[in-house]
Amino acid sequence: MSAETRHGYAKGRARRTEILDQAMALFGEAGYRGASLRVIAARCGISHPGLLHHFPTKEALLLAVLQRRDDVDDEWLALDVTRGVDHLRRLADLAELNAKRRGIVELFSVVAAEATSPGHPAHAYFGTRYRTSLAHTELAYRQARDDGALREGIDPAAAAQQLVALMDGLQIQWLISDCATDMVGVLRAHLRAQLTVAL
Repeated sequence: MSAETRHGYAKGRARRTEILDQAMALFGEAGYRGASLRVIAARCGISHPGLLHHFPTKEALLLAVLQRRDDVDDEWLALDVTRGVDHLRRLADLAELNAKRRGIVELFSVVAAEATSPGHPAHAYFGTRYRTSLAHTELAYRQARDDGALREGIDPAAAAQQLVALMDGLQIQWLISDCATDMVGVLRAHLRAQLTVAL
């Protein structure tokens, strides 16, 4: 591969990253339906056809933005190496990270709410995401129970559903309160009340 070809690929990847960043910001500000590909293109300093070269449809762009967010979070969570209490601790750490990423929290909250409609292009994506998130969290609770770290009487499946709902609800409260809600503190207190070991 020539140096010129490599430069072209690098330039294309950089442009794609810029488009994803601008789309993430606009989807967070205006929602999926309120965001325009033309506005995203203008924010990137490219033409509408130039944006379509990278993402042929608005739906493709949205799904790429959501996947990018999940890829970054999954890598940060280290799902393949954490288990039990360590995994639950990492979820609380993720809330702390999110407290520094208002735009990403807005994107997730706005688009997740819109995607409750079966006709929304991200409806299937969020359905899969919630099932996966619940399964991973339930497994972590089961492992904590097996390790003797979960208080007696706590059902892992119910606890997983409650924790995921708490995390999403706290994000909405945090956004509405202009970041005044202590979502990290509330989440850690919730987990401490369920565990027999230090969080």
